[in-house]
Amino acid sequence: MPNYQPEWIIFSLFIDSTRLYILLPNPFTFIYFTLHFISLSKLGCASDNMQSLYLPSLPTSERPFLIISTIPISSLLLPLLLLLLLLLLVFVLKQWCRRTDKRRLPPGSMGWPYIGETLKLYTEDPKTFFSTRRKRYGDVFKSHILGCPCVMISSPEAAKNVLVNQAHLFKPTYPPSKEKMIGPQALFFHQGNYHLKLKKLIQASFAPSVVKGSVSAIEEIVLNFLPTWENHTLICTLKEMKKYAFEVAIISAFGKNQELEMEGIKHFYQILEKGYNSMPMDFPGTLFNKAMKARKQLNEALTRLIKKRKGNKKLYNEGGLLGILMRAQEQKLNSLSDSQISDNIIGVIFAAHDTTATALTWLLKYLLDNPHILQAVTMEQEGIQCKLVEENRGLTWDDTRRMFLTSRVIQETLRTASILSFTFREAVEDVEFEGYIIPKGWKVLPLFRTIHHSADFFPQPEKFDPSRFEVPTRPHTYMPFGNGLHSCPGNELAKLEMLIFLHHFTTTYRWKVIGEEDGIEYGPFPVPKRGLPIEVRRKKYRV
Repeated sequence: MPNYQPEWIIFSLFIDSTRLYILLPNPFTFIYFTLHFISLSKLGCASDNMQSLYLPSLPTSERPFLIISTIPISSLLLPLLLLLLLLLLVFVLKQWCRRTDKRRLPPGSMGWPYIGETLKLYTEDPKTFFSTRRKRYGDVFKSHILGCPCVMISSPEAAKNVLVNQAHLFKPTYPPSKEKMIGPQALFFHQGNYHLKLKKLIQASFAPSVVKGSVSAIEEIVLNFLPTWENHTLICTLKEMKKYAFEVAIISAFGKNQELEMEGIKHFYQILEKGYNSMPMDFPGTLFNKAMKARKQLNEALTRLIKKRKGNKKLYNEGGLLGILMRAQEQKLNSLSDSQISDNIIGVIFAAHDTTATALTWLLKYLLDNPHILQAVTMEQEGIQCKLVEENRGLTWDDTRRMFLTSRVIQETLRTASILSFTFREAVEDVEFEGYIIPKGWKVLPLFRTIHHSADFFPQPEKFDPSRFEVPTRPHTYMPFGNGLHSCPGNELAKLEMLIFLHHFTTTYRWKVIGEEDGIEYGPFPVPKRGLPIEVRRKKYRV
């Protein structure tokens, strides 16, 4: 039994190396023993004189405590462990009950532990996955995707609350691997003052006056690009559209002046893009590893280009988004560093070309699936082409404003395909929402595809019907470019490059799909199977 220590007197349990002593104070000797111990302590000899005071060696009447029982320690280990686990479980349940007492989570299923409903999402058609749960649980429901608890919202009002009215409570969120590839200082990873100031600069590069001035440059890309299709018996539409959209993105990012560094930038970016949707396994030889190396080289190439342009002030006015960001840096409007400029250039290229290429691929498919609409679009474009021939000129911004039917076809394509099926946000604090509580840290997914395919807002939603856009849609029911502060700033440029492409493609070429395989692939955007393989033939007679 251990020696007495002053603090032991308030306890009723003592443990030595082998046994547990269960004790109660002896009222006849407790006070005497305490006073005696204190007096010895003052004399400085308590430790020496108390060495011999072991409970078992004292007569019962002289013990300061009554020994109720002694138990071998070895026999207590398992019960003590079980007791600790039980106490821990009670504590966790108590905390959970305390939280759930104060909140009401949306209805829904969290699926299996950790896995959640991820497997169901990726093995089912996402449209089916979301629509079945909406019918079962309502417009707001919970799930568990990619290891994260989520709240799905599928009504325009709820989406508006998350993306517009209460945007400050829901921050953009992306997987860490995506931030590494694009750059952590890119616009769409942030909110607050940094985001607002940066978006203002980026919007300046996509302002109507700037977009108007890019018509001739985009048309030149199309005229150089389309003839290359004639030499192939099989065209992968998605692959070719990515090439076209990438060239347009390069012009919007860097301007018309193509320096020698541009070839290296294009090369490194293409390697980066191949690994963008790969598993984030940073081992030699993996796509992710190659992409991260290319990202570093891309940053170095951009840094060299920035330094070169700083040495040539004439390039500032021809530099697209890069020129705008560099002028802001020079004028100290936002104190942007070179790395911040690089991250945002890469981010804009990513955002500008992948979604646009996917939309163009769906455009060709929907036009083939609806011959009467293709015929009407072709007639509209041939009418504009007649005027261009008469006046011996190329397309202008005003010409694209007269492409009424073609514009509605693009709108309906964006609705039907819903390339941006949903977006990710994260609650920055516990948020009361639609009568429920969304806990801090939970992901929130506005389901654009579900809203776009709701019969409440778009009658016969599965029908491809451009005429539905002859009248304005209900507010916040049509969001192909997102909504609120984080909506796509380059949507007008995207629509312009689609219009210019369709003008020349429909007036010059015929095309047909090769193979009868139909369906949708997801990687990560929904695209026609095999990227829509087509055969292209030049028309014999052209306006």
